[in-house]
Amino acid sequence: MANKYKGLPLYHPRLWPAWAGVGALRLLAWLPYPVILFLGPFVGRLYMLFLPKRKKIAQINIDLCFPDRSPQWRAQLLRENRDNLGISLLEAPLAWWGSPRRIAKLAHVHGLENLQQALQRGKGVLLLSAHLNSPELGSRLLLHVQPFMGMYRPDNNPVMERVISNGRRKWIQGLIPRHNVRGLIRALKQGHAVWYAADQNTARRESVFAKFFGVTASTNSATARLAKLSGAAVVPFRAIRRKDGRGHDLFLEPPWEDFPGDDLVADTQRVNDLVERWVRETPEQYMWIHRRFRTRPQRSDPRLYPVD
Repeated sequence: MANKYKGLPLYHPRLWPAWAGVGALRLLAWLPYPVILFLGPFVGRLYMLFLPKRKKIAQINIDLCFPDRSPQWRAQLLRENRDNLGISLLEAPLAWWGSPRRIAKLAHVHGLENLQQALQRGKGVLLLSAHLNSPELGSRLLLHVQPFMGMYRPDNNPVMERVISNGRRKWIQGLIPRHNVRGLIRALKQGHAVWYAADQNTARRESVFAKFFGVTASTNSATARLAKLSGAAVVPFRAIRRKDGRGHDLFLEPPWEDFPGDDLVADTQRVNDLVERWVRETPEQYMWIHRRFRTRPQRSDPRLYPVD
C-alpha cells in the first residue's frame, strides 16, 4: 500500500492533526499511573467502538484459539482484552516520556541474571518477546535496569515516526528497522542484546507453518536463522501487567539450550509453543486484534478475517 504522506514536509497542513495528536499524547504522559489504569478501559471501549473490525478480528482469534471454552468465557475474555488494550494505549506515552523515577516504581524484574550471564558470552542475545500488553512500556521498564537495542517497524506518518523514534532513542541503545537483517546480525555479533518479537503473521516467503493453539499459523522462522548466523543466545522475555496496579512484572527466562537445532520447523514450533504458554497464563493481555492467521497454508484456503 502506498504511503499517502510520502514526500510531505514535516509541518504540512495535512500533518497538523498528527501534531495535535502528539500534543495530546504528551499530556497523557503526565497522568499518574493509577489514573491510566482507571481510564484505560474507557479508551479500550472507544477503540472498539470506532474500529469494529478490530473487535471482530479479536473475536475470531479467541474463538479459534479457545474452541473448548464456553461462549460466555470467550465473551468475557474479549471484554477483558478490550480493557487491557485501552490501558496499553495510555501506557505508550509514559514509555516515551516518563521520567526514570516514575519508571523505577513500575519495574519488577525477575531473572535479570539470565540475561546478564548470556551477555557475558560476548556473542549477543536475542531477547525473544511477544506482543503481550504494552511492548512499549515493557521494553522501557527493562531498559531501566539493562541496556539493549530493539527492532521496530517505521511508521508511515512522518510526524508519528519522528516523535516515537525520538521517544525511544532517549532510552534505548539503538533502533534497527525490521528489514535490516544485516544491521541486526552486526549488533548481535558486537555483543548487544536485541529485543525481537516473532509472534505476528508473516508473509509466506519469509515463514514456515507451525501450530499456534492448534491452528496452523504462518510464523517467522528468523529466530532460529538469526541465532545460527550470529551465534547469539536466545533469552525469552515478557512483561506482564500486575493485578495489584503496581506496574509490570518482567520475566527473563534462562537462555535456550540446544537452539537452534537441525530442523527449522521444529525450532519455529518451539517459538510458537513458548508464546502460547505465555498467552495461556494471561490471555487478556495478548494482542488479539492482530490477524495472526491471515496467511493460510494453501492459497485457496478461505479468508478468516474481514477484508480491508
